[in-house]
Amino acid sequence: MVVEFRFPDVGEGITEGRLKKWHVAEGDQIKEDQIVAEMETDKAVVEMPSPASGKVLKLNFLENEKVRVGEVLLVIGGEGEKAGDTVQATAAVAPPKEGSLGGLLGRRRPSSTRAIPRVRMLAEEKGVDMESIPGTGPEGRVTEEDVLKAAAPKKKPLKIKSNFDFYGHIDHVPYTGMREVIGRRMSESKFTAPHATTMDDADVTGLYKLRKRINSEKDIHLTFIPYLIMTVVEALKENPMLNAMLDPENEDIIVKKYYNIGIAVDTPNGLMVPVVKRVEQKKMKGIQKEIEGLVERAKDRSIDLADLKGGTFTISNYGSIGGIYGVPVINFPEVAILGVGRIRDMPVVKDGKIAIRKVMGLSLSIDHRVVDGGNASRFLNRVIELLEDPKWLSDKV
Repeated sequence: MVVEFRFPDVGEGITEGRLKKWHVAEGDQIKEDQIVAEMETDKAVVEMPSPASGKVLKLNFLENEKVRVGEVLLVIGGEGEKAGDTVQATAAVAPPKEGSLGGLLGRRRPSSTRAIPRVRMLAEEKGVDMESIPGTGPEGRVTEEDVLKAAAPKKKPLKIKSNFDFYGHIDHVPYTGMREVIGRRMSESKFTAPHATTMDDADVTGLYKLRKRINSEKDIHLTFIPYLIMTVVEALKENPMLNAMLDPENEDIIVKKYYNIGIAVDTPNGLMVPVVKRVEQKKMKGIQKEIEGLVERAKDRSIDLADLKGGTFTISNYGSIGGIYGVPVINFPEVAILGVGRIRDMPVVKDGKIAIRKVMGLSLSIDHRVVDGGNASRFLNRVIELLEDPKWLSDKV
C-alpha cells in the first residue's frame, strides 16, 4: 500500500516549516513511528515519525527547503510498488477539506499528455505527473529527457556574494531558520499590536537581602526570576486585563484565569520563550528547577513544542546580560511583557536622607488596544510595591 506522508498541522497557527534534516534516504526500509525527518517550525525543531512501515519510495524536498502544511514530505510503499502508483492511504492529522492545499495535493488527474509507453513508464518510476511536463518533442510529445528534467531536484540559482562593499570587508549571515522566524514574529507583533511602554525603578534592597538569607538558610540557589514570577502573578490577579489576549474576529477580549509565564531565553539559535505553566499552583523552588530544565532544552533545541505554547504573560530578563532599561516587544498574541534590568547600586533619597540602595529597572510594554495607560501604571506600581516589601515571599519558597 502506497502512503503519502504529508506535513501535518501541528497547531498554533503554524502554516509551514523548514526541512532541517532527513534521517532516511530513498530506498531505505523503515518502520512505523521511526523518525524520518526533523522539521523546524517557528516554535521548535520537531521530529517527524513515520505513519507506516515500508520502503521509502521518494523524498519530495531537499534539506533547508520550506514545506507547507499538507504538502507530501515523502512516499512510502511495499515491495514492487512505485511512487507513482495509486495512493490508497494518506498520512495526515485530519482529512483535508475540498479546495484546501491538502485536498488539491490529494487529487490526481488522468494522464492525457502525448508520450510513448516507455516515457510513461519512466514518469511512473520517477513519480512525475505527466500532465505537468511541457513536451519538447514532435507535436509536443513528452520525451525521456523532459521526464528526467522534471524529476531532477530543483536547484536554486547560485548567487555569488561579495565579501566586501564600497567601504571594506563584510560577512554574510544567513537570514533563515530561527532567525527568519523570530524576525517574522517580531514584525507580526509590532505591526499588529500598537505598543506603548512605561518604565520605572524598584528599590529591591530588601528583596536582595531576603534572597540571600533564604538561599543560605535552606542551602539552595534561587535566582531572582522565581521571585519576579511570583510578584508578577500577584499583580496580574489584581490587574487581569494584562493577562489576556484579543480575538478581533469575534470582537472578544479573552481574560485568562490561569497564569502561564513565559521566560525569554537568549540561545545560540536566537530568542526562545519557554513557558512555566500554572505558576499560581507552584512554589519558587519548583519554578526554579522547571526553568533550569526549560532553558537547557531551549539552548540545545531539544525542547518540546508544548513547552513553548500557552503563555499568558512574558518576562524578558535582559538585565542578566547587562541592560538597565529596554522597550521589549510583546510576545504576540499576549498583551503585555515585562522587561527586567540588572540590579545596580544607586543613591536614593530614603526618609529624607541619601542612601545607597539596590535598584532594578523595569520596562512594561502593552498592547494599547487592550490595556490602557492607567491599567499599565497600576500594574507596574503594584509590582514595585510587592518587590519593595518582599516579606510576603518568605512562605512561597
